[in-house]
Amino acid sequence: MLPKNYTDFEETLNEPAPPIAWPDALKALWFDATGDWESSHNIAQDMHTQIGSWIHAYLHRKEGDRFNAGYWYRQAGKNYPKLSLEDELREMVGFVLEGS
Repeated sequence: MLPKNYTDFEETLNEPAPPIAWPDALKALWFDATGDWESSHNIAQDMHTQIGSWIHAYLHRKEGDRFNAGYWYRQAGKNYPKLSLEDELREMVGFVLEGS
């Protein structure tokens, strides 16, 4: 079952893994939120969609690679964000939950 909102999403972060039934985008965000950048990146780089590019951009922004992040933000049709990484994560989770 999908979380209803970001608070519900946060409540899953103590689980050993995200639910199998979740869409890949939500799984990628879950791995990032639990500190597993590599697993998140592995999922995002195989997602050839707008949200996949957005997550990929966010991850490179998080690691400090502004150039690579900028490329992926453009692929996602987004401007380089000015908001915090935490706020961007919340925004992406909301976007995925609204579309699911």
